[in-house]
Amino acid sequence: MIKFFRKIRYNLMEQNKTGKYLKYAFGEIILVVIGILIALQINSWNEQRKQNIAEKEFLQGIKNDLVQDKQFIDIVLSRITPKIKAYNMLNKDSLILSRDKPKIDSLLKIYLNLGQRTFYPISGSYQAAISGNEINRYTNKQLVQPIIKLYNSTYERLIDNGKILDERWSYLSKIYIHERRTGQYHVVDTIQFSKLLDDFHFHFIQMEWYKNVLDNAIIEIDELLIKIDMSH
Repeated sequence: MIKFFRKIRYNLMEQNKTGKYLKYAFGEIILVVIGILIALQINSWNEQRKQNIAEKEFLQGIKNDLVQDKQFIDIVLSRITPKIKAYNMLNKDSLILSRDKPKIDSLLKIYLNLGQRTFYPISGSYQAAISGNEINRYTNKQLVQPIIKLYNSTYERLIDNGKILDERWSYLSKIYIHERRTGQYHVVDTIQFSKLLDDFHFHFIQMEWYKNVLDNAIIEIDELLIKIDMSH
């Protein structure tokens, strides 16, 4: 098309038709400008299409990670919840050592031998999005902002609380390594029983707090999963 206009322009120059030459030259410029604008618009559409695909892949990746996180939290809670119940029962004044020794031993077994797990999130999709600052270019801010809050606030809090709980469990495990190894709990009098509960106490307090944070995290995850499903 440009060659066609150029040929006409040359013919007009040879025929000394300056007015028509200027019109054709102007038309040629207009065509070039229009072509550039169309190319820019097509490029913009293409970039937006790529951005939309990347954002959908990000949300799907986050959803997959959150589903796995919930499963892991359930495993952690399956270890913590029975231990909390066991301590609360051991701490009841209604228990009498001489009468309830088998029950006390059973509860001690739950607390000391059930083991402990702490939660660490799967963050591959999130880390990939923030490493290249892609997350700040995503358009669905109503989803992006709570995702950032979950990973940067809620999960960080969980990790910190989990570390404290692990430290207290490590201390407790060393004190009662013989009982954990043999499964025998030599609680012979109320003084010894009271000391045992005192040793458990700070671990129990942290465990109860940790469970509360985990329960709140599940609520937050569920709300996010609903929002992600509704965004499709």
